[in-house]
Amino acid sequence: MEMSAISKKVGTMVLMGVPAIVGGGLVYFAFGNFTAVIVYEVLLGFASLGFISK
Repeated sequence: MEMSAISKKVGTMVLMGVPAIVGGGLVYFAFGNFTAVIVYEVLLGFASLGFISK
């Protein structure tokens, strides 16, 4: 695997950290419990794995 491909995948994972932090706070504000936040984070994790597996 090329170094540029690895750095691109790491960059994508770092970029997905922003929606995880901000979105998790918004989901908690909207629903008021951590169950919804965990569901949101798991779905976001699957989406990020889908992006980096390409």
